[in-house]
Parts: sequence; C-alpha cells; structure tokens
Amino acid sequence: MTRRGIEWLSAAADDPAACREMWADDPRTPCLLATGRFFDVVSVEQRLGLEMFDRLSRSGLPFGPSVIDRKAQRVGFFLGSKSREPFTHYLARETSSPPAYRYLGQGCAVVVPGLISLSGDRYQWLRAPMRRPEANPLRPVAMATALVASAELLARLDRFDEQYPTPYAAVAALSEEPTTHAG
Repeated sequence: MTRRGIEWLSAAADDPAACREMWADDPRTPCLLATGRFFDVVSVEQRLGLEMFDRLSRSGLPFGPSVIDRKAQRVGFFLGSKSREPFTHYLARETSSPPAYRYLGQGCAVVVPGLISLSGDRYQWLRAPMRRPEANPLRPVAMATALVASAELLARLDRFDEQYPTPYAAVAALSEEPTTHAG
C-alpha cells in the first residue's frame, strides 16, 4: 500500500491521525472504518467473492480495493460513496433475482486489514488501495455484472457436481449419449 492509499483510507476513520499512528506502530492491525463518506462496500460470501475478484481481475473491468474476512468468510468490494442507486439499477438490469449481497453505505462500517497482512491474518487485502480511487461510473456496472455472472457460473458448477458426483458418473453419461456421424 502506498502513502496516498494510507491517507485516503485513514481519512474515513473517526480520528485519521490516530488511525495512521496505530498503523505506524503495528502495520498488521485491522481498523474499523465508516462507509458512506469516502466509499461504500458490496459484501458477498467468500466463494462468490473470490470468483468475482478473479473475473474482475482477468476481464480488466474497473474495480477498486477489495478485502477478505477469512473468519466471516466474506469478501468486500469498495465502490465510490453513494453508488447504491446505480449498483442496484444495473443489478436489476442483469437479473430479476440477484444473488445475496450486503451493501454497506451511509451509517455502516467495515473492518479493513492493516497495511501489511500475512497469509494467516483474518483480514487481508485482495487488492489494496494505492491512492484515492478515481470516480468511475463504470465501477457499479462492472460490479453488478460480475456479481451476476459469477453467481451463475457457481450455480452451473454446483448443478454439474450434483449431476455427476464422481468422475465415473460423468464418463458413464458420455457413453450413454447417442453419437452422430457427419457424413
């Protein structure tokens, strides 16, 4: 994490100077920060969140900092403050039955990892803030799209696992399918 990222993140604390001092003393210390003023957070269960993170990373879609809480098994994606309306609008355009998520805006808070997290830490950055994220109207669109696409992929994988609980079941199903020969 860069100095600019630290300054932006700590600005959301009740006492930004105390937050920076705490991190200077122990850079692994998590901190509770208010959402709604500088950023909002979309929180999803861990399996879905890791799929979303991978999808967003590979696709090059715009997204901001991301955190994981290993004990609660949740992943949080930072959006610009007051992004609830565009996020829910685009989510409704993607599906009539959205996957479960929590939107943390005004009046909520999120625990963020310290500046440095180790693999065994409860809170870890998947993508740490390097600076104050620029306002990007495509972020809520990308987040809604990735949320729905990732949930659909995981649902398909779950159906596959139910249909073919063992490798033998998948192979047996192949041998039962009629074959067609082009000729």
